[in-house]
Amino acid sequence: MARAATAPPPPADLKRIVAASLIGTTIEWYDFFLYGSAAALVFNKLFFPGSDPLVGTLLAFLTYAVGFAARPVGALVFGHFGDRLGRKKLLVLSLVMMGGATFAIGLLPTHATIGTAAPVLLTVLRLVQGFALGGEWGGAVLLVSEHGDARRRGFWASWPQTGAPAGQLLATGVLSLMTALLPAAAFAAWGWRVPFLLSGVLVLVGLWMRLSVDESPVFRAALERAEARRAQGAATRAEKLPLLAVLRHHWREVLIAMGARMAENISYYVLTAFVLVYATSHAGVAQQTALNAVLIASALHFAVIPAWGALSDRIGRRPVYLLGAAGVGAWAFPFFALVDSGRFGPLLLAVGVGLFFHGAMYAPQAAFFAEMFATRMRYSGASIGAQFASVAAGAPAPLIATALLADFGGPAPIALYVIAAALLTLVAVGAARETRSRDLAAVAEDGPRPASGRAGDGQQVGV
Repeated sequence: MARAATAPPPPADLKRIVAASLIGTTIEWYDFFLYGSAAALVFNKLFFPGSDPLVGTLLAFLTYAVGFAARPVGALVFGHFGDRLGRKKLLVLSLVMMGGATFAIGLLPTHATIGTAAPVLLTVLRLVQGFALGGEWGGAVLLVSEHGDARRRGFWASWPQTGAPAGQLLATGVLSLMTALLPAAAFAAWGWRVPFLLSGVLVLVGLWMRLSVDESPVFRAALERAEARRAQGAATRAEKLPLLAVLRHHWREVLIAMGARMAENISYYVLTAFVLVYATSHAGVAQQTALNAVLIASALHFAVIPAWGALSDRIGRRPVYLLGAAGVGAWAFPFFALVDSGRFGPLLLAVGVGLFFHGAMYAPQAAFFAEMFATRMRYSGASIGAQFASVAAGAPAPLIATALLADFGGPAPIALYVIAAALLTLVAVGAARETRSRDLAAVAEDGPRPASGRAGDGQQVGV
C-alpha cells in the first residue's frame, strides 16, 4: 500500500517544501488582493469614471468578481492535469500566469487614455488572475499535505494558508506605503502601478523556490499503481478523467467542501475588502487609517493560522472549523458597531477579532479538504470543492455588501448576510466526517468508501 510514501521527509526538506508552497501562495494572493484593494480605492475613478462614486465602486468590484468566476475553470483544468501530471508542474504554471497578469495590470492605460478598452482589458487580465488562482490553491496545499508528517499535517498544511494573510499584508502594506508617501494626485496618476509592477520581481523568487522542490511522494506512488494497472489492462475511465471520478465517488465531499467555504469566504472579503469601502464612505474613516487597520489585523491573522492548524491536529478538523464559523457569525453585529465608531482602535479590534475567528476555519481547511479525496483525484476534488464555492461566496460578497449598503443605508442586512453564511457552514461541517486520522495513501481510489466504518476516525480505507 506504499506506506513508505507517507513517511515524513527529513525536517530540512519538509521546511523547504513548506517554504516553496508558502512563497508561491503569498505571491498569488498578493496579486489577487492587490486588485481588490485597488478596486476599493482607485479603480472606480481610473477605469469607471463619470458615474456615482458608489456605482463606480460596484463596477470596480464587478471586475473583481470576474476573477472569482474564472477560478472554477482554473480548478477544473489545473485539477485535471495536476492529477495526471503532478502537482509541481502545474504550480509553476499558475505562478507564471498570475504574476504576468498582475504585472500587465501595472502597465495598463486607464479610461482617460484608451476609453472603454481600458476596463475591457482590465477584465481580461482579471480573468487570467482568477484562472491561475483556481489552480494554485489545491496544488500548493497538496504538495505540503502529501509530503508532511501525518501526525502534524494540520500544522504543516496550514502554512500555505498563511499565504492569504501574508499576501494581504504585503499588498495592503505596499499600497499603504504608497498612499503615505505620495500626494493623492500622484498616487492616482502613477503610484498605484508600483505594487503591480513589483509582482514581476516576486514571481522570479517564487519560481526559484518552486523549481527546487520534488514532486509529492504520495502522488508518485499513486501514479505508479495506475501505470501498473494500465499495463495489466485494468485502466479505468475514472483514472483518465479525474473530474468524473470525483463526481462519481466524492460528490458528497465536494458539497461539504463548498458549504464549508461559504462562511470562510464571505466573511474574509467583508473583513478585508468591503471594510475599506464601508469604513471610508460610511463611517468617515480616513483611507490611510482603514488600510493600517487591515494591515495590522492581517499580521495577527498570519500568526494565528498555524496555531489553529496545530490545534486541529490535537482535537480534529471539525471542532476547530465549527468554532470559527460560529465565531464569525456571532461577531457580525459587533463588527459593524465597532467600525461605526470611526476610530482606529475599535476598527482594528473589529477586523482583528473577525480574522481571528476566520483563521479557525482557514487553518484546518487545507488538511481537511485534502483528506477527503483519493490521491489520483485529490487535486481535482479539493480544487473543485474550494473554487466552485468561491463563485457563490467570495465573488459576490463585496458586491452584495456594497449593494445592501446602498439600498438600506446601514450595516444590519450585511451582518445578517454573514450570519446566514455562518449557519450554512455549520450545517455542512457538522455533516462531515472527521478526517484527522486518515492516511492520504490509503483513501479509496477506485470506488466509494465502504458502508462500514468511518474513514478518518481511525480506520483505514483500502486502495
